[in-house]
Amino acid sequence: MRFKHSWVLALVLAGCQSTQPTTPKSEVDNTSDNTSTVAVAPASSVTTPVEPKVVTAPVVTPQTQEDVWQRIAMQLEMPIPEHKKVDYYRTWYLKHPSHLKTVSQRAQPFLFLITEKIEQRNLPLELALLPIVESSFDAFAYSHGSAAGLWQFVPSTGKMYGLEQNFWYDGRRDVSAATDAALDFLTDLNQRFDSNWQHAIAAYNSGGGRVSSAIRKNKKLGKPIDFFSLDLPKETSSYVPKLLALADIIANQEKYGIDIPAIANKQVVEVVQPKEQLDLAIAANYAGISVRELQGLNPAYNQWATAPDGNNQLLLPVDSVKKFHSQLNANRGKGMKVVRYKVQSGDTVSVLARKYNTTSKVIRSANNMKSNSIRIGQHLLIPVSTKDDQAYTLSAANRLAKTQATARGKYKLTHTVSKGDSLWSIAKANKVSHTSLAKWNGMGPRDTLRIGQNLVIWKNSSDGAIIRTVFYKVRNGDTVSGIANKFKVKSHDVVKWNNLQQKKYLQPGQKLKLYVDVTKVSV
Repeated sequence: MRFKHSWVLALVLAGCQSTQPTTPKSEVDNTSDNTSTVAVAPASSVTTPVEPKVVTAPVVTPQTQEDVWQRIAMQLEMPIPEHKKVDYYRTWYLKHPSHLKTVSQRAQPFLFLITEKIEQRNLPLELALLPIVESSFDAFAYSHGSAAGLWQFVPSTGKMYGLEQNFWYDGRRDVSAATDAALDFLTDLNQRFDSNWQHAIAAYNSGGGRVSSAIRKNKKLGKPIDFFSLDLPKETSSYVPKLLALADIIANQEKYGIDIPAIANKQVVEVVQPKEQLDLAIAANYAGISVRELQGLNPAYNQWATAPDGNNQLLLPVDSVKKFHSQLNANRGKGMKVVRYKVQSGDTVSVLARKYNTTSKVIRSANNMKSNSIRIGQHLLIPVSTKDDQAYTLSAANRLAKTQATARGKYKLTHTVSKGDSLWSIAKANKVSHTSLAKWNGMGPRDTLRIGQNLVIWKNSSDGAIIRTVFYKVRNGDTVSGIANKFKVKSHDVVKWNNLQQKKYLQPGQKLKLYVDVTKVSV
């Protein structure tokens, strides 16, 4: 069991010295008239009493620490059990100090904010370490289970706790809003599990129903119901030990010989409410910071601007807030660039929305339109970004481009999603795992695809395959088996790729989609 840290007020009384008043010695002279004369010392020579001096040492509290990690460490109270899983993760973190260094760098803008929110609710400070376990403090993290942000909310739970998710904004990555939501969720779970924080934290990872079921099972079998006795999924059974191992290390850095980079124990960011949609480049200019820095503090914004309605708050460095408000007030209503566009043949509102990286709703709102009906020659006002797309380095599109460009093999293939495609079918056709395919494209394995979406597929030279998507136009006399033989693929794959199960015959002119290894055929 590790040493439990606590703090006390230290009062130091200085040794005080009190000087007593002294009585001068009298000199008696005998005079001729036998009267006595007493000589009295001058008043200035009489010493007056001195009040005792009390010197009070500075009050030592978590809040007075210079390092936020130390502020947290002084308030960690969960017992650390002697358990093999806690030992395993403690050893792992200690052997990978670079990981905690990276975590500290990522946490620097946000840890003070999170710590204060936890203290205000009088919740365990161990919760401030959950973003390390969940996302390694990566505000842009996106997991295999479609969870996003520091606190890794899945879409449904995020919505349940008030986190908006739309084209412009994903509240799961809004550090301030998501922290509030996570603490609400954890508080609810703690109440559900009768103030057992280990059960609540486990439920945060795998769901309350699963933990409740494990508890009921143990009760029925007469087994203990503490966290370490429960039959939980592998990920969850490791989740709490990771947190406890981290808490032990952070509380005892000197003991374990590890030095986690300090984070100043002071406010470094502040939430502001512009109350209007802002181009992120314009907002950054108002604050006197770079677009990248603004996006780094506000990872919730997917596009080049804040949301036109709903939540449009921004997190800014505290020393830039005054300038931001001054510029915002002086330019109220000018935070977006608008172009005047003349509708041409073939234009639709949705086509224009895609062209200008906005939404149909925004175009309708900017033009007071009640429907998507437009006519040739009509002029529309369309909000657009003030800078080139590349200027918004951390937008969703640019983050995806970077993810897809990261080499995962020797050959990079591309695939455009068509009707009926799924991650599983595309992965199988290309002989890769669907989880890898999802990761290469910044997705979760259960995410849905949209028609026209571009995917990258990475292949190694070990199997020699180079896959291309081929669209074949059916001719008179063609059969599924004949086409399969021609392109060296399997008949049942041709059927599956093209949803032919219910179709008896192929039709001349019909287009079939095939995934062909071009090293085996001449296409």
